[in-house]
Amino acid sequence: MAFRLFVPILAGATLRERLLACIGATIGIALTGLISGLAMGGGPHVALLVAPMGASAVLLFAVPASPLAQPWSIIGGNSISALVGVTVAHFIHDPVMASGLAVALAIAAMSFTRCLHPPGGAAALTAVLGGPAVISAGFLFPFVPVALNSIILVTLGLLFHRLARRNYPHVAAPPANSHGTADPPAQQRVGFRPEDIDAALTTLDETFDIGREDLERLLRQVELQAMVRSHRTLLCQDIMSRDVVSVPEQATADEARRQLLDHNIRTLPVVDADARLVGAVGLRELTKATDTVKSVMSKAGTASPETPAMSLLPVLTDGRSHAVVIVDGERRILGLITQTDLLAAAARVQAADKGLAAA
Repeated sequence: MAFRLFVPILAGATLRERLLACIGATIGIALTGLISGLAMGGGPHVALLVAPMGASAVLLFAVPASPLAQPWSIIGGNSISALVGVTVAHFIHDPVMASGLAVALAIAAMSFTRCLHPPGGAAALTAVLGGPAVISAGFLFPFVPVALNSIILVTLGLLFHRLARRNYPHVAAPPANSHGTADPPAQQRVGFRPEDIDAALTTLDETFDIGREDLERLLRQVELQAMVRSHRTLLCQDIMSRDVVSVPEQATADEARRQLLDHNIRTLPVVDADARLVGAVGLRELTKATDTVKSVMSKAGTASPETPAMSLLPVLTDGRSHAVVIVDGERRILGLITQTDLLAAAARVQAADKGLAAA
């Protein structure tokens, strides 16, 4: 409990993420100041960086998935707020009154232009209380250095996140229907619906720092994890097929196709000369084959015998995978679980739960 205050309050925050944020902020702020100085010319009276960039860097590098940290939020939020601050300071000379009104109008302007960004409030305040450098810049201040700083910082953030393999600008990619039809993906046809999320947000009457699409993805993952936990005793080794039909990687497409048809299966594990799993093929892959199955095989979904069976749901409902290969530590095949196997197991579990409830 003595260290409770030092536990990250951000969901999903890890030491790696925080270290990346520190490195990104160091590079981002330093280069933003350097590039701005080269663009505007040095000098003691030239504002190379404005203070709100520090707060923008925290959002950009520490919580890049936040709606408040997206490119338009940073560039538009800082620039529009600074413009609001300069305008208010031009007409209202009492610093106390101007400060309050500038921040309030900045929030309104950012909200209407869909670029709400907390450091924007600081940008508006800086425009009012910034001193001689800001006063001398006048209505140029929102553009140089504020907009210039913001554009450079966002550009550097884009490059940094690309190198760090982060999704930025953050776009929540919902599961797509791989069959090219209008139906929603299988995992979205059960459980809660999008309108349920809207109703819940309306009922709670609060604003959360998470995009609606990300909230839906999070809730669906929570729903899945709860189901896996409640059925954790049902393991892959309990329901897997053990007499698995496989094909060597040097087999011809015709041989693999014959195996699929003879055994009435949709996925055929591919093994190397040491009987280790190297991939999988189905009729879809075999339509492109001109030589051996090795040239067209795809990556095989795998799991260990001790894996909870219900945790295979995301793989077996993605619209592309029909089976998961159960392997040992050396990737030797121990069994196979198909969509049918998992469906039958889920039906048995549901029937058993109903029996217990009735008893």
